[in-house]
Amino acid sequence: MEITRLNQVWASDITYIQLPREFAYLAVVLDLFSRRCIGWNLAMSLYTELALSALTMAIENRWHETMQGLIHHSDQGVQYASKEYIEYLDAHGIHISMAAQGNPYDNAFVESFIRTLKYEEVYLNDYETFSDASENISSFIEDAYNKKRLHSSLGYRSPIDFEKEVSLNSVA
Repeated sequence: MEITRLNQVWASDITYIQLPREFAYLAVVLDLFSRRCIGWNLAMSLYTELALSALTMAIENRWHETMQGLIHHSDQGVQYASKEYIEYLDAHGIHISMAAQGNPYDNAFVESFIRTLKYEEVYLNDYETFSDASENISSFIEDAYNKKRLHSSLGYRSPIDFEKEVSLNSVA
């Protein structure tokens, strides 16, 4: 499938962040056209609420009624297959797509984002507390990744700059 516009395909995944005595878990939602992280949530548990909060943020940031046909892609994790998560997608008319079991390539863009986040932020810091991790990760996603990080696939523009250009060109 060729992705040709914003809000055509969103992809989600979850990773862990090691803290001194425990783990925190990060769920993210990316718009695959612009590679922008449009929703995320860091929490101390892997319950469905972790992923649902990231999706809620994405919908609050992006949703409008003209987004019919949006596809939400994820792996087959229990959070994404939960009744609550699926009902939330259905309530917004979002189509569900899940990666084939054991096939990480279906979610390659999100895996790449998580790798970038870990190498450019998480592995460079020793978070003392959950609050430290949350503050730093938020800053990385919102300020460094979305606003400044250049992507060769976007013509060496940041996700936000790419989206602005696409929006201007679609109006013209």
